Amino acid sequence: MTAVFILPGLFGSGEGHWQQHWLHDRPDSRCVVQDDWDNPKLDHWLSRLEEALDEAGEAYIVAHSLGCLLAAKLAGRDSAVRVKGALLVAPCDLRATDLLHPGRIDFGDMPVQRLPFPSIVVGSLNDCYMSLDRLTVLGRCWNTEVKNIGNAGHINVASGFGRWNGGYLLLQGLMARARYRKPMQSPAALFL
Repeated sequence: MTAVFILPGLFGSGEGHWQQHWLHDRPDSRCVVQDDWDNPKLDHWLSRLEEALDEAGEAYIVAHSLGCLLAAKLAGRDSAVRVKGALLVAPCDLRATDLLHPGRIDFGDMPVQRLPFPSIVVGSLNDCYMSLDRLTVLGRCWNTEVKNIGNAGHINVASGFGRWNGGYLLLQGLMARARYRKPMQSPAALFL
């Protein structure tokens, strides 16, 4: 059974968050735990994700907020071939996040490279971490399907998202799509 990696965002996904429900509801799920949820550093978070992918062999990703940007930062890296698909929920805009939480995040620039794995991005009309217009542009950059689920805020506990059955359905659809995807070769493998 292919693993499902849960990638929380800034501050982690606390009790009651839909990602916590996924960890309990899906035996194939595991959280990629970071050492510092409150002051994320891209190099540390990316290293932890790549270690987990190496260990698992391959995985689906279910990310929230800053976790979505972490998944997108895999584009262009050898470890991206290990990602079978990614459900990216409420990605944050680094500029908006820095305004809301000054000086906490060391994540470089917004990732805008095309994603080399099947993906779905889920957003809302009233997310203070990313406007729908910016999300639409990001979706084009990432070459991903964008789903607008209406006035859903940041799709977290504060906006009423505990157990989120609609998310399970989106992941099932993504998994079905990924089954028919031709595996990509590692960029380094092309030169061997």
